Amino acid sequence: MGVANILEGSVQKAGDQVRITVQLIRALSDSHLWAETYDRKLIDTFGVESDVAQKIASSLEAKLTGSEKRAIAARPTENSEAYQLYLKGRFFWNKRTGQDLKVALDYFQKAVATDPNYAAAYAGVGDTCMLIPLFSAGTPKEYFPKAEAAARRAIALDETTAEGHAALANLVFLEMNFTEAEKEFRRAIELDPNYATAHHWFSNSLLASLGRFDEAIAEGKRSVELDPLSLINNADFGSTLMVARRYDEAIAQLQRTLALDANFYYAHWNLGEVLYYKGDLAGCIRECEKARSLEEDPEALGLLAQAYIKTGRKAEGLKILAELNETARRSYVRPELFAMIYTALGDKSKAIRLLEDEYQNRDGFDLTGIKTDPRLDPLRDEPRFQELLAKVFPGNRP
Repeated sequence: MGVANILEGSVQKAGDQVRITVQLIRALSDSHLWAETYDRKLIDTFGVESDVAQKIASSLEAKLTGSEKRAIAARPTENSEAYQLYLKGRFFWNKRTGQDLKVALDYFQKAVATDPNYAAAYAGVGDTCMLIPLFSAGTPKEYFPKAEAAARRAIALDETTAEGHAALANLVFLEMNFTEAEKEFRRAIELDPNYATAHHWFSNSLLASLGRFDEAIAEGKRSVELDPLSLINNADFGSTLMVARRYDEAIAQLQRTLALDANFYYAHWNLGEVLYYKGDLAGCIRECEKARSLEEDPEALGLLAQAYIKTGRKAEGLKILAELNETARRSYVRPELFAMIYTALGDKSKAIRLLEDEYQNRDGFDLTGIKTDPRLDPLRDEPRFQELLAKVFPGNRP
């Protein structure tokens, strides 16, 4: 693991009582530096966390910064029910499907209702409302205002909440306010350098979209180092490598993600994307069909349609296009998915018109990626695309 010391622990829960056993071990010698057992009520686990952190710092003779001391002493909520609801929300939030995000939102909203001063729970509401449109479970017009209100409420309750600042950062990024997004991301990381999601979104959202690939890759690596078992952090690091055109590294990273969970559909269609750009259309189809079997997400269907068209299976691609058009009559489907299919069909004019409409209506957020997204490479020499790029990124004049 490349670490000097390891913290091991276990938790046993019975009703509102918990027993927490922890031990600090020096990795090289396997010797014990410190151990303790705590019998507390569930809500007192924050106090145990603080005590454990202080004991570890003392054992390692570490010098804590002011922000680290504040983080150690923090008690996010005094309500055990709200805390459990928040944890359940994060569990479903990490699954990254439209249905699971709706479940996560319900838990976060219940946590807020249980403790109206719980900043992290408001940040959870913001995080979830922001992601729901990305997973075609609701429209940006419906959910983005809720996301912003929740993120700003989290910050109003606790200006030092890294979760709140990261949520606001990603939201204003999706609204194409890149300067404000960077300021908020850096504030989140300043407040909690170990908050993996802040590094993850800073990498995969803002830095990758701006073409600052070295920084994006460094932040993506950090997010995975901080949370090595996070499926979404691992998968999106692969996506960042893809956008940087480092396709072989992206494939290896996504394969590592699937080694953690072979049924994580999101990583399958991400791998399909990279294979598409590598020219392995058969591999792309295989991964997209696998993703489709796990989750009926329009994103995988859109890519599958592109691959079918490119391999001469145009009728099958058009059938998916018709399915997506029918789905769009009932629920939200991101306009960019249609633009990608029309690009594969060779209808660049219609593809660009869809992107122009998206910009005009502010009804989506895919435009944040138009500067670097490989899917749009066939459109880059078109004057209308250059004009649209200059609107989204004013520094890119045709």
